[in-house]
Amino acid sequence: MNEKPASEHPCAACQLRAQAEAHPKTWKARLWRFHTRFCPGWKSYQVALAKQAMK
Repeated sequence: MNEKPASEHPCAACQLRAQAEAHPKTWKARLWRFHTRFCPGWKSYQVALAKQAMK
């Protein structure tokens, strides 16, 4: 399987994620957390981050 490095995932540059991390008590942050429960892209991004950390 040819996986992208974490820096190439759309999640790495996502504006919604950046705003949610900057302001964790806003409605956008709640929306972001809800979204990450089922998003396959987010899950693959987390796997890529874990692999990158192990290198």
